[in-house]
Amino acid sequence: MFTGKRWVNLILFILTVLSTYFVGYLWGINYLFAGQNPEEVSGALDLSLFLKPALIKLSLIYSFSLLVILLGHELGHYLTCRRYRIQATLPYFIPAPTLIGTLGAFIRIRSPLTRRQELFDVGANGPLVGFLLSVPALFVGLQLSRLVPALPRESSILFGEPLLLKVFVRLIFGPVAQNQDLILHPLAVAGWVGLLVTSFNLFPVGQLDGGHILYAVFGDRTRKLAPGIILILVVLGVFFWAGWLVWAVLILILGVRHPSILDSSQNFSWKRVALSLAVLLIFIFSFIPAPISGNSLLDLLQ
Repeated sequence: MFTGKRWVNLILFILTVLSTYFVGYLWGINYLFAGQNPEEVSGALDLSLFLKPALIKLSLIYSFSLLVILLGHELGHYLTCRRYRIQATLPYFIPAPTLIGTLGAFIRIRSPLTRRQELFDVGANGPLVGFLLSVPALFVGLQLSRLVPALPRESSILFGEPLLLKVFVRLIFGPVAQNQDLILHPLAVAGWVGLLVTSFNLFPVGQLDGGHILYAVFGDRTRKLAPGIILILVVLGVFFWAGWLVWAVLILILGVRHPSILDSSQNFSWKRVALSLAVLLIFIFSFIPAPISGNSLLDLLQ
């Protein structure tokens, strides 16, 4: 039964299903019609299009895949909290009228994290699960994607390429000519969004997953890094993508200083040392300096 505030979780989840399903339609239209004759496309874009089985299927694929990735990320946190008997809420999903249909999801941790081991595991398990779900979505989705003659740049939205995407494209398609564009299948788009969300959360500052991990490994010494991380986000916003400025403001609102833990005497096992290196590699392979090209602060001011 859904009681009390759990209704909020359910309603937000349903709204996010609807918002990602609608955005899935848009990605499906892009996948089906990109590169075709504009006159043929305009003739096909009528109300009957929304009942097209192929488009409904693509919409469902995008929505389901993305929600599984986001849910997996948050369950990684939630189930780890349950393991350590830390009080935490069920995931809250955030629907949004954006190009991806959501602003992600989060859980609220209601009791303090008292040990380094707990802090590390709670912080790391979310991105690990989210990344492991994003990788097959991206790889399989790329195999369903297609190359078309290069589209006019003024009418196109160009998405940035994380390192993992570049590796997979090279493996699947080989070198892509400059006169070609890769049209992503909605499943690949969901994988791309999963990598973006992972990299967002792994920034090593404040209450983000990366902040938890870094503090668990290095303790109070990491607090000196916070101003530098914010400065990096500002530089990224000015020269690469203005959204980083919004992210910097949100981090400042949430707080850049990580709260202390009661017991910092625990030593890390070799397993957690290896996991911390794995998380660093995940960040490197997932990070996208300019998720949307041509949208830096300098570009927007021109």
